[in-house]
Amino acid sequence: MGALTHESLVEYLLEEAYEVAETIETGADEADLKGELGDVLLQVVLHARLAEERGVFGFGDVARGLTGKMIRRNPHVFRPDGSLQDSFPATVEEIVLKWDAVKKAESPERSTPFEGIPVALPALAQAQKTLDRAERAGLLPPVEPVETRPLETSLAETMETEAELGELLLAVVRSARGRGFDAERALRGAVRRYQNRYPESSAPGS
Repeated sequence: MGALTHESLVEYLLEEAYEVAETIETGADEADLKGELGDVLLQVVLHARLAEERGVFGFGDVARGLTGKMIRRNPHVFRPDGSLQDSFPATVEEIVLKWDAVKKAESPERSTPFEGIPVALPALAQAQKTLDRAERAGLLPPVEPVETRPLETSLAETMETEAELGELLLAVVRSARGRGFDAERALRGAVRRYQNRYPESSAPGS
């Protein structure tokens, strides 16, 4: 096995994160969740160790950076010295606005609310994150109803280009988000339910 690098570890970090999500979404027991969270933490430790070997930063720096960020971005919870506020009067809306204002002050070079959304996110997750940012920036118009005909029939009758398919998927995400659903999680659940319809004995060659 070759020397570990940040690049070579990326696939494992993503895999471990998805395993945590699956553990939570499938209702696995707490012991399984504890183990999966430990696997994610190991990836953080490995990345920090690689940086420490180059004299850049260590795990303690990562933890201190996170602590400082949480204090800066949550003044409704923490005083500047890190101690807790005596009361927490802020509404959820005020909390979100303050969080966004602090992030904007920290990164004044960002020209749009969509900068910083990872391009490597799965498409549905990227769409949902984009709509979240758009709403908070006051750019999101009211949710428009998605075509009420069965989806497969609608696709078969009207879909002519991949661009049209993309617009339909974005409309589905918007409607789902408007009702408080997570499109990415919903699709993962649907895929799992689809897979579970077929027993192992029905696999090709069995």
